[in-house]
Amino acid sequence: MKVPFKPGTLLYPLPAVMVSCGDEPENYNILTIAWTGTVCSDPPMCYISVRKERHSYDLIKRTGEFVINLTTESLAKATDWCGVRSGRDYNKFQMMHLTPEAGQVVKAPLIAESPLNIECQVVDIRPLGTHDMFLANVVAIDAEEQLIDKGTGAFQLNHARPLAYSHGKYYGLGEKLGGFGFSVKKKK
Repeated sequence: MKVPFKPGTLLYPLPAVMVSCGDEPENYNILTIAWTGTVCSDPPMCYISVRKERHSYDLIKRTGEFVINLTTESLAKATDWCGVRSGRDYNKFQMMHLTPEAGQVVKAPLIAESPLNIECQVVDIRPLGTHDMFLANVVAIDAEEQLIDKGTGAFQLNHARPLAYSHGKYYGLGEKLGGFGFSVKKKK
């Protein structure tokens, strides 16, 4: 039996990502975000939603760029810590022993410990209420070489043990249940 429930953002699980921003080592920062996603594949575009009060908001707005760093189970503590501490008070790279690394296109740093870094340039900022959405073009991808399948060229994030966020908790992903199209694939 279903019962009425208050309207809200109950679309879970979500990716828990660390967004890095800033254009000089003195202002590098990391923001943990679960409100992120793909909006278009050609051209490749994604978004992040950020509260105006967050320290990173003004950095991203001023520079017009950021990096989405995918997270893993081994990055769970850093992912959480960077989401509950402010870059106004802490150097998050130093405190979490993360390594800022130069990207291919943007000045914002990559997080070297992340298996995949998505370099983004903002094309629009949309005020939506509690959060503003930064709509961005994906201008470069930096992938951990050992996670690229030599035969197919596919990126295998599942081997890095990705992190997901659901209702205030972090989870590793479980076992594979099937692949795209498995429900209609003819049996051999």
